[in-house]
Amino acid sequence: MKSFEIPSFYRSPLISAVKEKRKLDDKLKKDFTPTKLNFGAVEIYLARHFGFCYGVENAIEIAFRTVQENPSKRIFLLSEMIHNPQVNADLQNNGIRFIMDTVGKMLIDWNDITSDDIVIIPAFGTTLETEEKLKSIGINPLQYNTTCPFVEKVWNRSEQIGKKGYSIIIHGKPKHEETRATFSHSSYNAPSVVIKDLTEAKKLEKYIQKKVDLNLFFEEFKGQYSTGFNPQTDFDRIGVVNQTTMLASDTQEIADYLKSVIVDHYQLEATQTQERFADTRDTLCYATNDNQGAVRGLLEEKADLAIVVGGYNSSNTSHLVELCEEKLPTYYIENEKNLVDDATINHYNFHEHIELISTDYFPKKETVKILITSGASCPDAVVENVIRKILSFYPTVKSIEDVIDEIKK
Repeated sequence: MKSFEIPSFYRSPLISAVKEKRKLDDKLKKDFTPTKLNFGAVEIYLARHFGFCYGVENAIEIAFRTVQENPSKRIFLLSEMIHNPQVNADLQNNGIRFIMDTVGKMLIDWNDITSDDIVIIPAFGTTLETEEKLKSIGINPLQYNTTCPFVEKVWNRSEQIGKKGYSIIIHGKPKHEETRATFSHSSYNAPSVVIKDLTEAKKLEKYIQKKVDLNLFFEEFKGQYSTGFNPQTDFDRIGVVNQTTMLASDTQEIADYLKSVIVDHYQLEATQTQERFADTRDTLCYATNDNQGAVRGLLEEKADLAIVVGGYNSSNTSHLVELCEEKLPTYYIENEKNLVDDATINHYNFHEHIELISTDYFPKKETVKILITSGASCPDAVVENVIRKILSFYPTVKSIEDVIDEIKK
C-alpha cells in the first residue's frame, strides 16, 4: 500500500516500532491478537490495527503539501479535514480556514470566496450541490480533493446499483459529513433513504410490505429521504450501502434484515433474491473492518480497563468505544491531558454527548493491565503520549526507549 509524506510530529517511535514488527510477522494482517508491551507494573496491550488509515494519511499529505506549495494564496477547507482536534488545529495554525462546521453551518459566507482562492475537499467528501457552488465561483472542486477512496467506492457502488433500478438504503448518521455527501451522490442516481440503525431498518418493514398508510413514511423519515421519493414503488428493489465508519456488524445486520423482509414479502427463491435486493457488501471500509476486528482480538485479553483515544466527534472511534464497553470499564479520551493523574480522568460519554470526570480509575494492584486503541484519525504520537503519561504514574516501570529496544531485537 502507498506510503504518505505526513508531518513527522504525527509519528511515534514506539508505535512505529510496534507496527513495523507486526507487519514483518504478519504480512497478510490475519493475526488480530494485540501487542503486549510489558513495562513492569504496567502492561499495555495495543490493538493489532489502529490509528491513521489510508484515507486520513492521503488527506493530511495533500493538505500540508497544498499549504507549502501556495504560500501567497488563501486556503480554505470545506469543513474539518478529519475528526481529530489536533490535526484540525494544526491546519488552522498553518493558515487554513474552515468554510463550514461539521453539520454544514456556514462559518464563512460564500460571497467571501473568490476564484483565486484554494478550497480543499475534506476526507469525508462533499455534496454535489457544494461542488456546483464551487464551480459557480470559478473553483475546480476536484483540484484539491482529499475524499477518501473508500468513500468514493461507496458512491460508485451506489451509482452502479442505482442505474440498475434499485433504491439505495444508506446506513449512516444523517448529520455526518460523509453520510450527507453519500446521500447527495446516491440521490442523483436513485431514490435514497438514510437510516441510522437497525431500529429504523425495522420501521421500513411496514413500508416495504405496504402494511400501513404509506404517507406516514414522510413524517417518520423526515429529512432522511431524497426528493420525489415514492414509498409505493421505491421499496420494490433496494440495496444497502454504508457510511464507511459505522460498525460493520451493524451494517451487515441491517442488510440481512432488509433482505429477509424483501424475500418474505415477495416469496423469493434463493436464485431470485438479486432481482429485488442488491449485493453491496463490498462497500465496507477495510480500515473500519480491521480496527473493529482488532478490538475484538484485544478484548480476548483479561485486563483492568480500556482506553480509546480519538476525537469526540469521530464516528469510527465511538464504535471502538462501543465494542470495548461491552466487556470492561472503558475511557474515551482525546489525548494525554485527559489523564489528570493516577486518580482522576476526564473522559467522554458519546451516548449522552457529555464529558465526565471519574476517580480511582486505575486499580490498586501490583500489575495494572490496560487495553489501548485509537480511531482512524488519531495520530500515533498522541497514543504514545497517552502511554508516557500512564507510565509517569509508576516511577519504577521500564522506559519506553527500553521497550522499543526489546521490540527491535
